[in-house]
Amino acid sequence: MNVSGNHESYEKTVLDNGVRVVTERVPYARSAAIGVWVGTGSSHEEAAVRGISHLIEHMLFKGTRNRSARQIAETMDAVGGNLNAFTDKEMTCYHARVLDEHLPLAVDVLSDMFLNAKLDPGDLRNEQKVILEEIRMYDDSPDEVSHDLFMRTVWANSPLGEPTIGYANTVSAVTREAILSYMQARYTPDRVVVSAAGNVVHADVVRLVDEKLGALRGVFAGSEPPQPSFVPAIVGQHKDCEQVYILVGAEGTRADDPLRYPVSVLDAITGGGMASRLFQEIREKRGLVYSVYSAHHPYRNGGIFTVAASASPAHAPDVVALIREELSRLATEGVHADEVARAKEHIKGNLLLSLESTSTRLLRLGRSELSIGRYVSTAEALASIAAVTKDDVDAQARRMFAPDRLALTVLGPVETQHVPSWFGQLARSA
Repeated sequence: MNVSGNHESYEKTVLDNGVRVVTERVPYARSAAIGVWVGTGSSHEEAAVRGISHLIEHMLFKGTRNRSARQIAETMDAVGGNLNAFTDKEMTCYHARVLDEHLPLAVDVLSDMFLNAKLDPGDLRNEQKVILEEIRMYDDSPDEVSHDLFMRTVWANSPLGEPTIGYANTVSAVTREAILSYMQARYTPDRVVVSAAGNVVHADVVRLVDEKLGALRGVFAGSEPPQPSFVPAIVGQHKDCEQVYILVGAEGTRADDPLRYPVSVLDAITGGGMASRLFQEIREKRGLVYSVYSAHHPYRNGGIFTVAASASPAHAPDVVALIREELSRLATEGVHADEVARAKEHIKGNLLLSLESTSTRLLRLGRSELSIGRYVSTAEALASIAAVTKDDVDAQARRMFAPDRLALTVLGPVETQHVPSWFGQLARSA
């Protein structure tokens, strides 16, 4: 068992079988948040079983050799706890939040689900139907459809670009045997991280996890997805809905790239809040949209920067042109020093306020360990943001927002043949 030193109430232990336990003590909290993570997600799936990671997440709630699905829910409800899970492109997390005194119970329930899931064929058929309804729900949400279309377009031929939920035909085709094979290959101790935050004692968490997961065996038998190649394509797709959904994107940075800090500052300036350039120009000044925002999505092998907006069909061409003009202005003229200062304070405030939640700390611990391979302390993150200069931000704006590096996806009641011209025209004055 390998134990790391304490840093800002952070501690890490690697169990003899390779399971990593990371904790962050918040002694003034009454809650304890704990998550069992697996370093596998939709980007690790074969095309024929697209969506299997998300389906497994659902199945682990359907009962174990020791508890029925109802008993799992009632056990957590009886102590006022929350139990949930999520799957994304690179990882899956099963997590709970309870009063600190009930942490042993949370560890017991999570480990029982993780190790002893029944994976009953009847439950599998029912849960496949549930996910098919979830897919239909997403299909009725133009916002979700547009994001999926954008990702499949800019990361074409990469599993990172495929939707985490999968497709109706691939989800329906998953068998119990396929689930067992997938879990045997990928739910291995060297891919498992247990993170806990709140009023927890590291040694106690390690002991609880070792008792439950210390006997887990196996070695990761798969491979990581290759680095995706960004395609700056322009795509329009017709859909009967009230608004036009717009995504403009560029290639971002990896999760472990130090350039993610100037990109975060650029994100805040571009569309990260009510004072951002796009919000002020498109919503406040012209009233063309209700929502316009930017976001940076870093992964282990690549990153995506997006600007998202929705507008009426009459205003959509102008919104696209305005986004393009603002990104071009950032690329050619750079940012202002006062914008950089405000953006850095904005990021600092968001980070520090988020740390009042033990659940946020739990997520930050697990994501850092799986995406970066180490803990990024609050002090390190704040120092890295503070060190960002105007020149750093300008360099990223030039790299990301060059005209030939931007992608556009438009979904809605539009004549798709006209969409490419929206990127080249000038916005009409308000």
